[in-house]
Amino acid sequence: MSIGEYCNRDVVIVNKTESVQEAISLMRSEHVGAVVVVDQINDAIIPVGMLTDRDIVVEVLAENIDLQSVNISDVMSFDLLVLPESIDLMDAIKRMRSKGVRRTPIVNDGGALVGIISVDDLLDLLAEQMIDLAKLISKEQILEQEKTV
Repeated sequence: MSIGEYCNRDVVIVNKTESVQEAISLMRSEHVGAVVVVDQINDAIIPVGMLTDRDIVVEVLAENIDLQSVNISDVMSFDLLVLPESIDLMDAIKRMRSKGVRRTPIVNDGGALVGIISVDDLLDLLAEQMIDLAKLISKEQILEQEKTV
């Protein structure tokens, strides 16, 4: 199972030259806790950073900085974990854990953004897998009971 099969393809993106206030408005209207900061190179949209609600609180609001005067590039995370869409799901989880990130952009072979995966997405997916396993056990028990009757 590759991460590309499960990533969210609807990614909310911003340009690093936009103001933090613009990013906040976008995050609110799209109901997301993070946006992927991108550069456009030719026709490709390349992830270069991430801006989270936590970045905004810790770096801007806690310091009483005017939201209109700060660009996204002033507070975004530059140390970005980017995963290829072909990476195995469990390998992706291990890499996210080792970097301590809750969200990561997913890119194609050319490095262009194709999606995003979050811990919440992964928990939903793994919970679904666990439910399927539990149903398998239950089905097995029913079949055994039918054989003995």
